[in-house]
Amino acid sequence: MPASLRPRFLAWLPLLALALAGCATDPSRLPLGSSRAQALQQLGQPTATYPMPGGGERLQYSRQPSGYQVNNVDLDSGGHVVAIVQALDDPVFNSPIVVGKWREADVLRAYGKPYQVTRVTSFDGPVWSWQFMDLSTPRLFYVFFDPDGVVARFFAGDNPNILNVY
Repeated sequence: MPASLRPRFLAWLPLLALALAGCATDPSRLPLGSSRAQALQQLGQPTATYPMPGGGERLQYSRQPSGYQVNNVDLDSGGHVVAIVQALDDPVFNSPIVVGKWREADVLRAYGKPYQVTRVTSFDGPVWSWQFMDLSTPRLFYVFFDPDGVVARFFAGDNPNILNVY
């Protein structure tokens, strides 16, 4: 390499290392059947862990509040990866939520800590929301809880925090 290009190349090395590290922490690259220890080694510590109904555990990797993804890595009772799901990939149509039955703990296990918790005057209860991408448009996924902490409704809407200027 010519000496004149060496400083430019060296300046790019940290960015290249960061990009490669990002690939290593992408849950979708974790092979099914990996052990819990392998998952933690490759992905690092999860943002949350949850016991799964019927046994097993969920390792949750959330990029909220600044990102748009929540990846759930599900382990069977033997501690091996059986599923990897990006929970906010079309959260309305792929939603496992059961209105009138799911509680706050169920929603946390499915989607992780929300981007924000708000209230609206037309509803008596907290409203949780998560940022997600709908194709290339940033949106919000809303879950409304009644005063007892039971899901009353959910839907996706525009993100008022993002300016869409065309």
